[in-house]
Amino acid sequence: MSVDVGEVAPDFTMPTDGGGAVTLSTLRGKPVVLYFYPKDDTSGCTAEACGFRDAFPDYGKTGAVVIGVSRDSVASHDRFKKKHGLPFMLASDADGKVTERYGVWVEKSMYGRKYMGIERSTFLIDKGGVVRGVWHKVKIGGHVADVLKAAAAL
Repeated sequence: MSVDVGEVAPDFTMPTDGGGAVTLSTLRGKPVVLYFYPKDDTSGCTAEACGFRDAFPDYGKTGAVVIGVSRDSVASHDRFKKKHGLPFMLASDADGKVTERYGVWVEKSMYGRKYMGIERSTFLIDKGGVVRGVWHKVKIGGHVADVLKAAAAL
């Protein structure tokens, strides 16, 4: 089950890089870009994170908060964030509850081997906590710009 456009985004509290924590409901009043990615410091995930980093000033103009989520540890997030100069929060869903609630923990296949993993997905949540955009099976090229355009229209 995925979260669909028009639904209230499931609330969560997750630890973040730098020893912090983020609770979705405390961000009401601001749009939120919640992007799920498979693993810190892999080629596709780094490209996506750097895309959000490079567009971060433009996201700031929309008032949107950007949060990257994976099942990596906070320590891994700290290293990833520092290495690539990421200006937004990285949240650790180590127990997988948030990825499951958002429907992005799915069966994947690589070289004929099936395994469970995070489907690269993004959710745009409006100021009232309602999902206004959903992107599944994200292809990195153009994605950050597409999400920015949608955030600017909120």
